[in-house]
Amino acid sequence: MKLYSYFRSSTSYRTRIAMNLKGLEYDYVAVNLAQDEQLNAAFKSINPQGLVPVLQSDDLLLYQSPAILEWLEEVYPENPLLPKDAIGRMHVRAISAMIGCDMHPINNRRILQYLRNELSVDEDDVMVWCNRWISEGFEALETRLAEDKNRGKFCYGNHPTFADCYLIPQVSSARRFKVDLNPYPNIVEIDTYCRKLKAFADADPMMQPDAPKA
Repeated sequence: MKLYSYFRSSTSYRTRIAMNLKGLEYDYVAVNLAQDEQLNAAFKSINPQGLVPVLQSDDLLLYQSPAILEWLEEVYPENPLLPKDAIGRMHVRAISAMIGCDMHPINNRRILQYLRNELSVDEDDVMVWCNRWISEGFEALETRLAEDKNRGKFCYGNHPTFADCYLIPQVSSARRFKVDLNPYPNIVEIDTYCRKLKAFADADPMMQPDAPKA
């Protein structure tokens, strides 16, 4: 398999975590978003949206990280990332959607570049924008996590799930945008624990071949 990825892309990051948790090997194909390589004709022939990640499995091209994660779960059921029960799967998918639908999309590179370049929003106000939506999302998620008295070290239960694949990249983004994480002790606790696990550590942006070298 080949994973078309960018080191800092949250959607690529969550896909790398999921593939690592399932023990799947893949070739990393870097797509430099900072140089708009995703908009080149060569990449758009792979994904007309011009977005990463794209997972290539033989002749099959998979796009949109939620669909990729679901495909991985169906095709590679070992090391499951969804609970066995319907209620558990609902909770995991709901947490994932809180991040993947309501937080990440309005703070991703395309939106921020539009704010900067098309609307002439200065960098301080861009940071205010990011802080607003990440903090609002984390406040709701923190409440959900605190209410779950059966939660272990992860977002749901005692095993990593889709929800953790979504959360850890979002925490990385929060730190990059200087969000105060002190009001979210459960989120910080999950993030701290997950980052100690090899699957998460190996997926970290700075561990990728296209990450800036010190």
